[in-house]
Amino acid sequence: MQRHLLWILPLSLLLGALLSLLQGGDRLTGWLAFSFLFLLSFILFAISVQWAGAGKVLIWMVALAFGLRLTGGAATYLLLPTQGYDEPDDRAGFVFTDAHRRDAQAWELASSDLPILNAFSEKYAYDQYGGLLAFSALVYRYLSPDMHRPLLLVLISAAIAALGLPFLWKAGLQQWGSKVASAAGWVFALYPESILLGGSAMREPYLMTFSAFALWGFVGWHSLDRRGGWVWLGLGLAGMLLISPAVALVTLVILGGWLYFAEERGRIPWWIVAAAVIVFAGGLLLLSSALDRTGAVTAVTPFGVVNNWLREAVKWDVYQLERGSGRVQLLFEHMPGWMRLPFVVTYGIFQPVLPAVFFEPTLPIWFVIVLLRSAGWYLLMPFLIFAGVTASGPAQGNAAERKLWLWLVLISWAWILLASLRGGGDQWDNPRYREILFLWQALVAGYAWYRWREGHSPWLLRIALMEIVFILVFAQWYASRYIHLLGRLPFGWMVAIILGAWTLIGVAGWLRDRRAGA
Repeated sequence: MQRHLLWILPLSLLLGALLSLLQGGDRLTGWLAFSFLFLLSFILFAISVQWAGAGKVLIWMVALAFGLRLTGGAATYLLLPTQGYDEPDDRAGFVFTDAHRRDAQAWELASSDLPILNAFSEKYAYDQYGGLLAFSALVYRYLSPDMHRPLLLVLISAAIAALGLPFLWKAGLQQWGSKVASAAGWVFALYPESILLGGSAMREPYLMTFSAFALWGFVGWHSLDRRGGWVWLGLGLAGMLLISPAVALVTLVILGGWLYFAEERGRIPWWIVAAAVIVFAGGLLLLSSALDRTGAVTAVTPFGVVNNWLREAVKWDVYQLERGSGRVQLLFEHMPGWMRLPFVVTYGIFQPVLPAVFFEPTLPIWFVIVLLRSAGWYLLMPFLIFAGVTASGPAQGNAAERKLWLWLVLISWAWILLASLRGGGDQWDNPRYREILFLWQALVAGYAWYRWREGHSPWLLRIALMEIVFILVFAQWYASRYIHLLGRLPFGWMVAIILGAWTLIGVAGWLRDRRAGA
């Protein structure tokens, strides 16, 4: 560590001075605060990378993950007030409304005489769970008491997001080998939506890293029989409970399924079941309590609170989608009622819609942001689909591993569907909700990349071709809408063309494979 300090200390002081100049306020206070956070981040990076033992590859992953998130977060914070829209979020330098409001409340609490624990009270109920609000207020109160410095939270988010990489890589290496670990790590580090969220004071960077802690803890205990794994598993779950109890509950389900498929004949020790039930019950109580803080959702039981909240949230999101788009209103008028919810879910899966980026009018800075988000999702989607195809294909390796990958693919897509249902087709909420379990999606995509490189299955290219058909059809629809290029196809015809082309590609591929195997 001493040799690392030879570059960590001067670099921290230099970068701290730079951010202090960009943020303004008292230069000395800002320099000390930013330098301290840089120093702490770099020390944690050095320790975790050395512990993971991956060498230069992991060093580059962590460096790029941290650098891209911090640079992106600082750039949007500085450019949006002058290059963005004349709206409160843009004028304050925030991409996400949630981050803006939570940040404002954190500064309000930090600059008051109230205890930090008031973040969990109804007065600050905008942050449903209170954990991130309390942490943000703590940072402001003790590191920046003289001035509101949002870049402090951007720096912390970027560092937290990058810190999850060594744990993801280590777990992937021990469980599946270096090729899957490297592929998943690069997806985790470079995915645009993850970069955007990692450069914002949002919950998702924390949740992804806590998921990485839990993943390593589980793999360390289950596959390597290391007692220290329980510490990391407990730390990951505890962090999730503070930031978002729902994610802790879903993580328990994921790991429970993993354990079931990995154990012989699905037998699980009773004490593990008991511990999981206790944590699950505690998480459910925290979740229902948090959802009921505003008094807007009430029920007799915790399950009732969660169920009522989800039902009302879905209704509200569907209503907002219909109200905000005349085109969606017209479509709803001409489709049976039972088709509306499936339409919203499908629409949400494809958000942000890549063809729309090139035709919907917007400002240059927002064009770049939305283009990167859309392109990233449309590049990732074929791998998530292909993972399901290859995991359910002819058995390779042992049966338990095959079942495990099927389980992880199923969980990933179930969460994507739930995110679309909860997001109501919104181009911001859907991707953000998807990112909550992005660690598992990165693993699935890494597995798909590995399987494709090993076997060169033609199905990945066929899936990509299906996606290109979707993009071209909707590109024509958006072009006819915004620049009046050619005539506008009826929506029903568009769906028929897409499904017909998909069927043709799928059947032709299946017949070709069958002839090749004959």
